[in-house]
Amino acid sequence: MELIQTYLPPCLYAFVACVGFSVLFNIHGLGILICAVGGALGWLVYLAAAPVFHSDLLQSFAAAVFISAYSEIMARIRKCPVTAYLLVAFFPLVPGGGIYYAMEHAINGETDLFLNVLFHTLGLAGSLAVGVLLVSSLVRLINSYLYRRHRKRKGA
Repeated sequence: MELIQTYLPPCLYAFVACVGFSVLFNIHGLGILICAVGGALGWLVYLAAAPVFHSDLLQSFAAAVFISAYSEIMARIRKCPVTAYLLVAFFPLVPGGGIYYAMEHAINGETDLFLNVLFHTLGLAGSLAVGVLLVSSLVRLINSYLYRRHRKRKGA
């Protein structure tokens, strides 16, 4: 019961936030639900990875890999661009708070805190980017291999 109370509310909040961004990005119908579920599941992976990795950078990476794979699968199923699913589902993971606090420390003249928060935020953004890059590259390699294999069988 405690696990449900720990994981359900944040995932529900991520779901609602992703619904709002789906509307903002002009996604219609079932796409809204798919994007919102992707965001909620990505946040669930982020939370579930905490006891395993003990690092929010690795948690972000794990969530990015999951969201990227989910977006690729949903895009193939619905024959839609991956970008829409990816952007909306990543919204809960974006380190906006880190950017805000880094700028606050910079304005207050707290250079050490500014640099600490800034580099940590850049690390979070980098781990998200590397997760997307990894999955996207793997999908591209697999598609290229399957295409070449198909052409070879046809004799072309």
